[in-house]
Amino acid sequence: MAQHKSAEKRARQTKKRTAVNRARRSKVRTAVKSLETAIASGDKAAATAALKKAQPALDKGVGKSAVKKRTASRKLSRLNARVKAMA
Repeated sequence: MAQHKSAEKRARQTKKRTAVNRARRSKVRTAVKSLETAIASGDKAAATAALKKAQPALDKGVGKSAVKKRTASRKLSRLNARVKAMA
């Protein structure tokens, strides 16, 4: 346990920051999962709409350092290719 005031403050900040980052990552995962579900259902219109929601969520996650830039780019690229490949 923290002994100094500064260490106690850092512990409080870390707790808050962890909660915020966890929520941000969760939002990104939820958006991606809803897109995956739409792709699996075979409905191209729903998949396109879900992609339009997932893309800003991933970009915002990158901007807030909740998701790494290249990971988000790779996910978007692969998901976009899957949506385009739908009949």
